[in-house]
Amino acid sequence: MLKKLFPGLEWMLTYQKHDLRGDLSAGLIVAIMLIPQGMAYAMLAGLPPVIGLYASTIPLLIYALFGSSRQLAVGPVAMVSLLVLTGVQGLAEPGSSEYISLVLLLALMVGVIQLSLGLLRLGFITDFISHAVISGFTSAAAIVIGFSQLKHLLGISLPSTENVFELLLEASRQIGSINLYSFFIGITSIAILVLLKKFAPKIPAPLVVVVYSTALVYLFNLHEKGVNIIGEVPDGLPSLSFPVWSTEAISALMPVAITIAIIGFVESFAMAKVIATKEKYKVDANRELVGLGLANVSASTFSGYPVTGGFSRSAVNYGAGAKTGLAAIITAILIVLTLLFFTSWFYYMPNAVLAAIIMVAVYGLIDVKEAKHLFKIKKIDGFTLLVTFIATLTLGIEMGIFIGVIFSLVIFLWRSANPHMAELGYVGKLDAYRNTKRFNDAETFEHLSILRIDSPLYFANIQRVEARIQQAFLKSDKVDTLVIDFSGVNDVDAVAVDHLEELMNTYRDLDKRIYLCDVKGPVRDTLREAGWYETFKGQIEYQDLEHVLDHLKR
Repeated sequence: MLKKLFPGLEWMLTYQKHDLRGDLSAGLIVAIMLIPQGMAYAMLAGLPPVIGLYASTIPLLIYALFGSSRQLAVGPVAMVSLLVLTGVQGLAEPGSSEYISLVLLLALMVGVIQLSLGLLRLGFITDFISHAVISGFTSAAAIVIGFSQLKHLLGISLPSTENVFELLLEASRQIGSINLYSFFIGITSIAILVLLKKFAPKIPAPLVVVVYSTALVYLFNLHEKGVNIIGEVPDGLPSLSFPVWSTEAISALMPVAITIAIIGFVESFAMAKVIATKEKYKVDANRELVGLGLANVSASTFSGYPVTGGFSRSAVNYGAGAKTGLAAIITAILIVLTLLFFTSWFYYMPNAVLAAIIMVAVYGLIDVKEAKHLFKIKKIDGFTLLVTFIATLTLGIEMGIFIGVIFSLVIFLWRSANPHMAELGYVGKLDAYRNTKRFNDAETFEHLSILRIDSPLYFANIQRVEARIQQAFLKSDKVDTLVIDFSGVNDVDAVAVDHLEELMNTYRDLDKRIYLCDVKGPVRDTLREAGWYETFKGQIEYQDLEHVLDHLKR
């Protein structure tokens, strides 16, 4: 019972000594990576950098206890940070006390939404967000995030907007005002991050560029030459915080809270599943929702902001040897020690280096390969990705994901409302009945037509099925019998039953017959309840196509 409430107890009670080395190594490496990233992502969210460190402490401990993944690295991520900025900046000035208060409320709302979904076992609803939508949204958001850091990279003032083209236009106008020191720090930091990742991946590149850039500012007094620095970072542990809330604030934040809750979970769960598959254990969607939900509630309670599992840090955590949630606990302890004793080291850290860390981190989220793959395999999925990508890039983060989801659902409904149906003919060399459009040598019959339906039948598609049945009879005056292969029909609703019943009665009055074969169990049960086995006795009792054709030949 306790293991169901606290999934983390499973690895705690069965901990193996030989896992300790990997967990220690991974915990240290992720902490080194998370400290500058956490501060950078907090800055991206319009928050003081120290809040990124606060969000990297208690939430990690909570997830380690309640989450079902043993290697997922929870904490601030770029995508969620941008969503926070997008959703809250219209209500208060970024960085202000009112803004921070609203962000704490947002973290609480995200946590409650995820926790509720998990407790109600509604994790399956995230399956309705297609992979194409997530990929298109992620790629576009990565570009938006990258360009949002131009102001720090160039050392100029740019408007807070998600419109990439507006940012580029304004940056081009201020080209003569660029702070060359900030630009040099940013560009060289990007180069170091890229080169170390490629040629020396074991070296903690974010830590290297932080030390390098901070030393430059300190040694050459670059903060006196226009280079913006982090400045004073409060030391000490995160204090208890209780968000001030109002009906108006909750109403205004609800759209972005739902977006963060769903997108954050989808991103996190996808990575958790990949690692769990490799390690041969299972992660549960509802447990993950509970773990992430409680982590976000704790972030709100301890002065943090919304968190989720990150792709890159989880990959690093796993690659560094993490075997259990102890790695996350070690990461949290090291960040707590940093908050207690080492915050003064960050005083001269330039904003440009944090911008560089963000830009390099999000570059990997731009997935051109996936777009090519989808267009090659299924063009409509490629277009779903493209629509989401363009909408996010031009209309903004929230509107982009909304349009992508709506477009994918419309495509889903269109597909289900237009079921695949095929006229069948006999192919001698295969001794089987196949689609006449795919097999030119398929033989058809003069008085009989065979139709296969490859879809559940329900109110939205039954009229198209009716039209196709009528077309089969209208093809020739000689056709007086239609055999419908139901092998691809796994469900039928009451509306479809009524429509088919009326159609079959109509054709019976015209002295024409419709036979059903290969009817699956659940469909047979529905037809039996509708009284079809009495009304259409002899027309639906055949196991397969060969049986009904043998009967008709007699």
